[in-house]
Amino acid sequence: MFIRIRGEFINKYNKWRETLKKHIIIAGVPRSGKSTISQKISNNLGYQHISMDSIIAGIESVFPETGIHSDADTDLWENIQYISSKMALFIRAMIDSGEYDECDYGMVIDIFQLLPQHYIQHIDSSVCEIYYFGTSEVTPEERYAILKKYDTPKDYTYYKSEEENKEDCASIVAISKNLKEQCRKYNLPYYDTSYNREQVFKSIFGF
Repeated sequence: MFIRIRGEFINKYNKWRETLKKHIIIAGVPRSGKSTISQKISNNLGYQHISMDSIIAGIESVFPETGIHSDADTDLWENIQYISSKMALFIRAMIDSGEYDECDYGMVIDIFQLLPQHYIQHIDSSVCEIYYFGTSEVTPEERYAILKKYDTPKDYTYYKSEEENKEDCASIVAISKNLKEQCRKYNLPYYDTSYNREQVFKSIFGF
């Protein structure tokens, strides 16, 4: 009995894997679980996990002429739109390089600054699917409480003041709502991970 059930599970799992595309993008706001689920996808399915935060930091430092500056003293939404327009082209170039053509699976990329409009405009959805995660269903105060619950010395927010983090949480909730609206407009998957994050991930990916 156990062997039969296990065999059925494996067959179902393998069929599910076959539906996945060559590359996966996990996009959305900070602290929504992008890195966590990307690592799980990498560990369970063999995709190469690439965190775009470190790449963006490198571009900021070495190529200032690109105008990419994540902490620019401008409107946050406008800054995200600018960086997104550049990073969509960057990701397309990574995919078009053919680096993973001989592999069964390619990259799982987690990124904050990639908006639905630029994904649709620049990235081939036949080889790369995307999932958006946000925290649009909570108030800024609830978002701050979640932040404090999971904050550790490994997180940059750990070293920010309470006032700075509260301002950031208000912005993240607003950005999440914008992302949700754009995903609805472009018919892209959006999931709220404010609560029950693990259950959300399991419902999508099975782990």
